[in-house]
Amino acid sequence: MNEDMVLRKIEDATRKSRGGGVHLGIGDDTAIWRPTKGFETILTCDWSLEGSHFLLEKHPPEAIGWKALARATSDIAAMGGIARCFLLSLALPTELTGKWLTKFLAGTGRAAKKFGCVLAGGDTTRRKDVLINVSVVGEVRPGRALLRSGAKAGDALFVSGTLGQADVGLRELLAGKGLARATNRNLSKHMYPEPRLELGRWLAERRLATAMMDLSDGLSTDLPRLCAASGVGARIQAEALPRVELRDRDDAMQLALHGGDDYELMFSVAARNVGRVPSEYRGVALTRIGEIVAGRKIRLAGEDGEEAELVAGGWDPFRE
Repeated sequence: MNEDMVLRKIEDATRKSRGGGVHLGIGDDTAIWRPTKGFETILTCDWSLEGSHFLLEKHPPEAIGWKALARATSDIAAMGGIARCFLLSLALPTELTGKWLTKFLAGTGRAAKKFGCVLAGGDTTRRKDVLINVSVVGEVRPGRALLRSGAKAGDALFVSGTLGQADVGLRELLAGKGLARATNRNLSKHMYPEPRLELGRWLAERRLATAMMDLSDGLSTDLPRLCAASGVGARIQAEALPRVELRDRDDAMQLALHGGDDYELMFSVAARNVGRVPSEYRGVALTRIGEIVAGRKIRLAGEDGEEAELVAGGWDPFRE
């Protein structure tokens, strides 16, 4: 294999993928992308690194490909946007340019079809370990992008889906032998997460959310970011958190608070609009977990009514 052969392999794997505003894709020094009239462009990128985000001996290449695109596309969902196209930069050893790369591209291709975005280009190089960077181009109606900075005291706070499920899936994956298979919901949530694109657009179009972000690093780590951007605090009701069913309820609570990789949406809603938020949207549960408060403190209220400061315990790549 040489680089031109790798590039042709990537191009062949995505040849049928067209649209997304891409008028010139793989083959030239840059892609040509034409934005949709009446929309603003939103951009994001995300790393997936061997050893940090996946293990070659545990994660199937199809799952690595799917999740690499899902991770970045979740940021588009968090803005209430539409995913249009993406760039894939891939560093990998020569021995993985055969069957492994074929399966990786198959997973990425399935994710691209599911999320409605197409591969526009990227870059490749050789390296001992695998590094993946995905940049996604999205669009949103002018003035409709949902920021982290719009929450106000008195707003209700919601999350989608079940929190901590991906972390349970990771535990099961690590406990198994060889390459994992998505044999249950927990493993599927960890290996093949689905960014909440439809929900994000629905909230944006109906102007229901005042602020929003995706939960990638865990509630206890991500909520302070939304609150800091909005200049507010929050009070979370522990018993309201949508948790995984485990024998150890305290373990399930800790996972709901600190577990990462769920890629659910967390959003605030003005009190006058709370009644317009359904209990679920297209099969995805929407749960009220607390409220936005004045000040900067983030508190967790237990079942007994006692409150304590919520300490960030989610994913932090720089934490020793």
